[in-house]
Amino acid sequence: MTKDDITSELTTLRDYWRYAISRFNAADLSYGHGTTTASDDAAYLLLDSLELPIDALDPFLDARLLPDERRLLAERIETRVTTRKPSSYITGRAYIQGVRFYVDERVIVPRSHIGEILFAEYLGENGSAFLPDPMTVTSAVDICTGSGCLAVLAAKFFPHATVDAVDLSADALEVAKINLDEHDVEDQVTLFEGDLFEPLEGRTYDLIITNPPYVDHEALEGYPPEFRAEPEMAHDGGVDGLDLVRRILADAPVYLNPEGGMICEIGSGREILEEEFPHLDFVWLETAESQDAVFWISAEALGVS
Repeated sequence: MTKDDITSELTTLRDYWRYAISRFNAADLSYGHGTTTASDDAAYLLLDSLELPIDALDPFLDARLLPDERRLLAERIETRVTTRKPSSYITGRAYIQGVRFYVDERVIVPRSHIGEILFAEYLGENGSAFLPDPMTVTSAVDICTGSGCLAVLAAKFFPHATVDAVDLSADALEVAKINLDEHDVEDQVTLFEGDLFEPLEGRTYDLIITNPPYVDHEALEGYPPEFRAEPEMAHDGGVDGLDLVRRILADAPVYLNPEGGMICEIGSGREILEEEFPHLDFVWLETAESQDAVFWISAEALGVS
């Protein structure tokens, strides 16, 4: 079926959604960049390409598409199948709790559990049971910021805070700068290029936020093309996935204020971490997909006084 055949015979969003699902299933694509199934990934690719709300497929299913829209969707479906790139790289956008961010191949596609936790804790009726009062936070840092998404969210949740954001990749920081500009927080957030806390000497914070690389080498070797399309440095956490987490835990006390704390995403290394650091009081936070991928630890528990 040629592209001309596709665009002449498929006329509605429903047509393209059904066609995309069939193509994705036949190609045995992999997911995990904000979607988990062929159906959801197809819906995301189509809706985002058309500048429609990504969570509102039903109202538009039977809308007839313009010729240019048909060509665009046919091209992007083909690109998804032939390149195996995540859909977010094809549209140039990713979302955390409905907040849109620019992305490209210079950064990992943001999908942090921490974003979900920030929204759940700070937008709930009773406030957070462990995170600091957002109005009292005057300084925060995002370690391994990547696209800058968590730094942007920190600036929005902590209106009185100065926010620093660090990454080892100069390319990633270029993407982060785009997101700071698009969200109008460039005056509140400062970007630093460097290795974890290295460029922050002498600074201390009420809150450390970090989603470091935490994939172990065995898992990296089994990655499908969709994940190999992302920068390997953004995934590689060493042999057991916890190399950077260990370094962050070791250095964090120097950079935390006494009443502060740290929220950190580690993937699946809870048992290793608890065995290695039995003296630390980790508070494991539940998300929609995990009960132990993220921990909170207070400055006091880290020995800061």
